[in-house]
Amino acid sequence: MSFFVKKAAVLILAMAASLGGMNSYAATKHKPAMQTVSTLGGKFEFKLPASYVANPLPAGDEASGTAGETGTMYVNKATKSVVIAVEHPLQAGVNAKDNDADFLDGAVAGFLKQQIAGLPDFKQISEKKLTLKGLGVRQIDSTATMGGGRTLSTTFLAGSGTHMSVVQVIFRADDQAGHDKLIKQIVGGK
Repeated sequence: MSFFVKKAAVLILAMAASLGGMNSYAATKHKPAMQTVSTLGGKFEFKLPASYVANPLPAGDEASGTAGETGTMYVNKATKSVVIAVEHPLQAGVNAKDNDADFLDGAVAGFLKQQIAGLPDFKQISEKKLTLKGLGVRQIDSTATMGGGRTLSTTFLAGSGTHMSVVQVIFRADDQAGHDKLIKQIVGGK
């Protein structure tokens, strides 16, 4: 799992660098079209506005310890926000239950260790234990400087069977309202 978390941190840093040159967002009054993001065979599924453009991430490879990893980065240039959804096979012999506290504790510890090592001013704000449609999910809220600016980040970690899912939502620090709205949508399904 450490290779996976390390690669996710690298992808997040690269993505954050692209946020710097984006324009501000003007809110619209119409309800936007939605797209479905699904991981873990549909066990962790949520909707994103169609304004998030999907970009497949490079496939994992055996040399880096990420063989079998798949993911998509969703970028919204108007809001300067990004959602990264990655699914990774677990190490041989590891099988996570849908609400496996021990697995999730280890996943959170590994994720935090990598974030602290990769982002000098990483600060964990909170951690929540959620159950979404029977699936145990950990939500980690944090701040850090990425791409030259302060960011808000919420990371969702989940596991089921032989796979784990990491979904990370990143906004500029000055868009707390937009960040909170998207997190509520992901968690509440609205």
